[in-house]
Formats: sequence, structure tokens, C-alpha cells
Amino acid sequence: MASEKVIQQQTQLEHAKIGPIFRNNSGACQDQTGRMVRYGLGHVSAKQVKEWASSDLIGITPTLITPEMVGYHLGVFTAFEIKPTGWTMRPSDDRAKAQAKFHDIVKAACGYAGFVSDPSDIYRIIGRE
Repeated sequence: MASEKVIQQQTQLEHAKIGPIFRNNSGACQDQTGRMVRYGLGHVSAKQVKEWASSDLIGITPTLITPEMVGYHLGVFTAFEIKPTGWTMRPSDDRAKAQAKFHDIVKAACGYAGFVSDPSDIYRIIGRE
């Protein structure tokens, strides 16, 4: 059973064969003046993060388009939420539900998004099984 950290590293290496992928650290901390500083894609408030939470890895998947634009490639926004080997979604997991909501937003805009608990999951998510 691989940890989330190991799965994340392996997933980054696997997707790098296809296109760029970046770690999306997110969270909040106070600066030296006591002001709250939030970081990470879309991490604008504690309330918002309960609704939807951006993924661990954010990248671009080069995609060949057809037929009227044969030969051109587009970069498709890609988001992977990394989980340890054997992870499954539980109805009581509010954080995972917020992460799934982000996936829904990305997919509704024609991007690729999903949970990864094995690096090979990326091929299912981007439709290249």
C-alpha cells in the first residue's frame, strides 16, 4: 500500500511523459502582522473551501483535436486529487466531496479531473486507457 506522497510523486512522473503537471499547495497562515494569507488555486476563504477544494496536482494535457483542426494540439486543463492506494470515497468525507465538486467544475468546462490512488488512474481520467 503506497502513501499519498508516494502516489503523488509517481503520478507527477507519469504525467510528465504526457505534459506539464504542478503541485498545488493550498492552505492558510498568518503573516507577521497577523493578517490571514491564503494560498493555492481558488483558495479564497474557509467557507469556499468547504464548498469546493482544488486538487493536489494541476497541469495541462496536450490533446490532438479532430477533424477540422487536424494537426493542432490544445492544452486541456487537468486536475488530479491524490489519495493513498486503496482509497474509496465515503459519504461522510466532506473534504473529498468538496474535492469532487472541483472535479465537476473542471469537467463541466471540458477539462480532465479525478481522484488518483494509482498513477495509472490518470489514463482513465484523460481518456487514454
